[in-house]
Amino acid sequence: MKVVPLGAGQDVGRSCVLVTLGGKTVMFDCGMHMGYNDERRFPDFNYITTTGDFTSRIDAVVITHFHLDHCGALPHFTEQRGYHGPIYMTPPTKAICPILLEDYRKITVERKGETGFFTSQHIKDCMKKVVPLHLHETVWVDDELELRAYYAGHVLGAAMVYARCGNESVVYTGDYNMTPDRHLGAAWIEKVRPDVVITETTYGTTIRDSKRARERDFLEKVHSCVLRGGKVLIPCFALGRAQELCILIETYWERMGLKVPVYFSAGLTEKANRYYKLFINWTNQKIKESFVDRNPFDFKYIKPWNRDYVDLPGPMVLFATPGMLHIGTSLEVFKKWAPDERNMLIMPGYCVAGTVGAKVLSGMKVVDIDQYTQVNVNIDVQNLSFSAHADAKGIMELIRQASPRNVVLVHGEKSRMTYLKSKIMGEFGCPCYHPANGELLEIETSQDIKALMSDQLFQESWAKEQQRRQELQADGQVAEPITQLPVRGVLLLGDGGKRLPRLLDPSEFDLDQVPVVSGPNVNAPTGGDQQAPAGAIAESPAAMDESGTASDTVVFSTRKVFDEAAVAKRMGLDASADLSHAILAAISELLTIDSEQQVRDSKGADRSQTIEVGSSIKISAQPTDNDSLPALLVSWAWEEEELATQVLVIINRVLG
Repeated sequence: MKVVPLGAGQDVGRSCVLVTLGGKTVMFDCGMHMGYNDERRFPDFNYITTTGDFTSRIDAVVITHFHLDHCGALPHFTEQRGYHGPIYMTPPTKAICPILLEDYRKITVERKGETGFFTSQHIKDCMKKVVPLHLHETVWVDDELELRAYYAGHVLGAAMVYARCGNESVVYTGDYNMTPDRHLGAAWIEKVRPDVVITETTYGTTIRDSKRARERDFLEKVHSCVLRGGKVLIPCFALGRAQELCILIETYWERMGLKVPVYFSAGLTEKANRYYKLFINWTNQKIKESFVDRNPFDFKYIKPWNRDYVDLPGPMVLFATPGMLHIGTSLEVFKKWAPDERNMLIMPGYCVAGTVGAKVLSGMKVVDIDQYTQVNVNIDVQNLSFSAHADAKGIMELIRQASPRNVVLVHGEKSRMTYLKSKIMGEFGCPCYHPANGELLEIETSQDIKALMSDQLFQESWAKEQQRRQELQADGQVAEPITQLPVRGVLLLGDGGKRLPRLLDPSEFDLDQVPVVSGPNVNAPTGGDQQAPAGAIAESPAAMDESGTASDTVVFSTRKVFDEAAVAKRMGLDASADLSHAILAAISELLTIDSEQQVRDSKGADRSQTIEVGSSIKISAQPTDNDSLPALLVSWAWEEEELATQVLVIINRVLG
């Protein structure tokens, strides 16, 4: 398997990871970097091809959620670079993604005057290519590549994606949160045991304190600032932390009876709340239950923001987008409020290096907004992490749930990845990697073989395991619950088609019935008076193919043990009846009715009866002595395995 980060390799932002599995290539996320305003904002698509033929190189694009660092480059890639293949995302992501893209386009093109950026029509045409991906639904991209989405928390519609092609599989997490919050549930995935888990590591070295303590600290800081007449600016992205903190403020204002105005930057957030109402089933159980009586996103104390309010006197609280202070309302208001020491800036999430938010958090007292603007930072700066990313504990829990063979770290700083890498390798004992952007990572994958286990092998293996547990208990030891069953048998591989390999007990793999053949050109005798070599069957019909050339045949046999008294009672036979003959007659009658194959009865020299079906299947009563149970002996050639399965079903019906 090959993994190449085109973005988010030892970095946060511009998430884009190429994975080649089973001969298919999937692009996971297609984001932009919020710290750049030139061509570096997009992933380096020239790594894929310089000819522009991306559609033949990539089988599918999967977008995990609507944040711009995961979807921002999508219209550029599809409409300006020429990718025309399928794009997969969840319904909430499909609904919200174009709103955020259009909002960013307006700021970039209409306010900043950039040229060559994607247009509104590009966004619309891009979204027409999207195929919805519902939670826990398996979607087949083609005959070989399958995708399945799992709930990721983080923001509305966020999903982790499991992809499998042939014998190789991968889980790409995108951004996720293992801790439920006030409006979303916790991320969860089945124990899919993929070859690789590719996980974000934004907070890879952080273990967060109590959520209640963080919420209390946040509310106390906001309250203290407005009491002294200051203004509180809370930069946040329109969906996710904004709703989380608004619910928190709404509840607190209600409880404390506060009259200080609280605002939400208008337009985008109003649309966002509309989609939260539409996709209420993606929220947590508490929100769903309260939605019956009252929509928790219809805020009583929080009103839409007007740009004219920025110079109003008196205290106020403003939730403004975006969350990193790099453009938009939050940056405009920051420039106005930053010089006043009575005011407060609360940064509730992560800020990418190079953004104004990152500069302020680093302690800079004079910040260059652009080449013409400097701002004195006298405002009280607080960093309270309400990020919806998994912390170190959550990342370890996700790896434990998925149980992968390898782990790849992306979407994090290199120093944090290095620490987390050693921790993962120490706790789980699996290889862990953290490739840089453009670095090709090739991972050796082992091959799992799905096989049908015979009843006989399972029963014998189960009996041995039960015996082992009894011996442990007899010695006073605790026997753990059976979660894995060791078996020892013969694996007969399939033919590469629909027939699965079979795992058999050695006694079922009847080596005595495998003919050893020699064709006419392999030292076989040609004269009629000559004897065939020992161990050779030269004229066996089963050993000849259509062209007359000798070919080996593998024959299986199995014993079907039955209870004489129970079968006789069910068939209404008395003690003097020939039970074996009656059972074979009943099987022959059912086979004649249910099977399209010819059914033949024959008797041997010892007057033993045999039923023959097809060209190789034989059913006979096994002679018994005083120490053995009565049984039927069934044998068949490998080529008629499917027919033999039907025959065994009929035998089970007769024997009960």
